[in-house]
Amino acid sequence: MRSSWKIGMLALVTVAGVAAYLTPTKMVEAAAFTLTSAAFKSNAAIPEKYSFNAMGCTGENISPPLEWKNPPAGTKSFALMAHDPDAPTGSGWWHWVVYNIPADATSLPEGAGGAASTTLPKGAVQGNTDFGKAGWGGPCPPPGSGKHHYNFTLFALKVDKIEVPPGASPAMVGFNANANAIGKAKLTGLFSRAK
Repeated sequence: MRSSWKIGMLALVTVAGVAAYLTPTKMVEAAAFTLTSAAFKSNAAIPEKYSFNAMGCTGENISPPLEWKNPPAGTKSFALMAHDPDAPTGSGWWHWVVYNIPADATSLPEGAGGAASTTLPKGAVQGNTDFGKAGWGGPCPPPGSGKHHYNFTLFALKVDKIEVPPGASPAMVGFNANANAIGKAKLTGLFSRAK
């Protein structure tokens, strides 16, 4: 009886040891899918130069640099959407829409969101924003409306391309991005205007 008890305990200790050995390896394999910017930290202020250059704002209206790591296995393309949920419209404000970004891309350089950009990855498409045209439209919240949150969401997609018609609304692109997402990475920047 005592002998079988010892064998049972030895088996239990061996299984626990193997599990403890394997767990750190699995954690390393499952590194987080992340989106970052060299221009601002998450939940920190977006520098003025990236803001709009109209409606009382005096920025350069250039898109910030973005970089991502560890997309999920099976990613075939990416879509990026930048949205301000605090805009006083009832539905927020879409500032940037880029889709059909190839799976081997790992970044978008500063200024890639220009209307005539030549620095987007090959095949990437800029969709319409709430400014009524394609390309980056920088932050420019109403004066005195507090801090606005600019959510940059990068969707890792299970499809090579999102099939939407030219001039599709941000909502249509977002619907298709969500429907085909196998992972998401988010970066939030803040911007406000006192006057």
